[in-house]
Amino acid sequence: MRGIEEFREVATEASEWRRYLHQNPELDYQLQNTASFVAEKLASFSINHIETGIAETGIVALIQGEGGDGPTIGLRADMDALPILEASNKPWSSTIPGKMHACGHDGHTSMLLGAAKYLTATRNFKGCVALIFQPAEEDGQGAQRMVQEGIMDRFGISQVFGMHNQPGMEVGKFGISDGPIGGALDDFDIIVKGRGGHAASPHRTVDPVVIAAQIILGLQTLVSRGTDPLESLVISVTKLNAGTAYNIIPEHAEISGTVRTLAPGLRDFAETQILAVAQGIARGFGGDVEFKHRRLDPVTVNHTAETNMAIK
Repeated sequence: MRGIEEFREVATEASEWRRYLHQNPELDYQLQNTASFVAEKLASFSINHIETGIAETGIVALIQGEGGDGPTIGLRADMDALPILEASNKPWSSTIPGKMHACGHDGHTSMLLGAAKYLTATRNFKGCVALIFQPAEEDGQGAQRMVQEGIMDRFGISQVFGMHNQPGMEVGKFGISDGPIGGALDDFDIIVKGRGGHAASPHRTVDPVVIAAQIILGLQTLVSRGTDPLESLVISVTKLNAGTAYNIIPEHAEISGTVRTLAPGLRDFAETQILAVAQGIARGFGGDVEFKHRRLDPVTVNHTAETNMAIK
């Protein structure tokens, strides 16, 4: 068993990597600097099998154990940041305005690099470890694209393990469960169609801004009054755009948001009822809506055997 001090040394180095990545955030698949940094670190650990350019900027690197034949186990981290302006004033704050590692992927990448350094130095395991550095987690498509480009079959990966930081959780504690643990991700857009006109004569218009406000409030009742309180449904309106002038009621307003669910039936319910609520409210005010709903990522489900092994 290696001493705890050795892990502390790796953790100190990983903290330095995290701060560099935090200062230099990149978005979606455009992770050229991040991917180069990761590849250079992996090479410095004497990892010989490094494949870059998977799903544009993703990386898979292989570490062969010295304990004999065994499976290839994947360890995964995401690398992309978010389009957010950082205001933390930390010494390692983002140096790129409008981009920030607000979801901790800089930490995930650094943790996997730390694991890579340790595993390469020891190689005290059977089989092979596949290090998976994934782009575009926030976009929701990076993992799927890496799988579609064949990483599971090409590298013979039989299981994948990952973890996510959890601000607010006590240091040294882990949150883990088998079964559904991360909600399915859907996005929606609602275009509210009204009739524009002068703001001084609202009675001659069908105000899409007022309709949009009513729809936003109405959608919350799908969670508070339309869903079993023991089931999980999240509907968040995250964008509202309307109008270009102070004295003009616009022709339309645009609402966008996200839906998170754990149960397939609830996912169907949300898609159907968001349209029903929006359409009903809009038509009641003399307007109408155009609705788009996109199903992006499925529910994250932890397999029982692998979860129990991780707990153990």
